[in-house]
Amino acid sequence: MLVGCGQRHARYGPDLASAEELPEKLDADCTTLTVGDPETPVTVHLHEDPRCPYCEEFETAGGGPQLREAMLDRRVGAEYTLASFLDDRVGGTGSKKAVNALRAALEEGKFVEYHEVLYANQPEESTDGHTDAYLLQLAGKVKGLGGPEFDAAVRSMKYRGFVTDSQKAYERAGGAREPEAPVNPPR
Repeated sequence: MLVGCGQRHARYGPDLASAEELPEKLDADCTTLTVGDPETPVTVHLHEDPRCPYCEEFETAGGGPQLREAMLDRRVGAEYTLASFLDDRVGGTGSKKAVNALRAALEEGKFVEYHEVLYANQPEESTDGHTDAYLLQLAGKVKGLGGPEFDAAVRSMKYRGFVTDSQKAYERAGGAREPEAPVNPPR
């Protein structure tokens, strides 16, 4: 039942005006970031490495914009398991650093906005460009993100345990070893 402009269904409430209004939280498993209205009828689970060009393509030009719109009008919720598999495959620590920074952004209530900025400004996967300095620079593009606590969390890898546990959750789900596994967004 559609109810007037700006409202989808009485059960789910009015549409949200922007990504900043999307509810976001760390799920009880401590490895899944949940975004959107928890009462939505459908939840999409994404497994992403912030350094992955296929994930970037999905988030910026593929299904990501449509997913965001569906979350804003409360038709869909999303769950993110953040992986760091590319660091081991191509070298460096950029994936781990970016996952840590995304977790720090969640603490500030800015995961959705920072996630969008990271993918819109993703360095080449081979350059390992997610340095502390670059991640902090990108945080400056998100209103209200940054400051002593966020900056310290990024520089110190405060959420190192989360980074490790999230990668393990990705691997338990099948990781890249299985053809039907939830690798990154489908190619």
